[in-house]
Amino acid sequence: MIILGIILLSVGFVFGIPILWTIGIVVLVIGLILMLLGSTGRAVGGRRHYY
Repeated sequence: MIILGIILLSVGFVFGIPILWTIGIVVLVIGLILMLLGSTGRAVGGRRHYY
């Protein structure tokens, strides 16, 4: 999700599409939150690890 967020941010910035910029920020933040929860050992979405 983090990589997808970065890609959306880049595409939105390059082509000047504000909705992609906004979606990229949201996806990036969700990815970072999931990464933090997963690194603390908490089960996220019923799974302990995402491969």
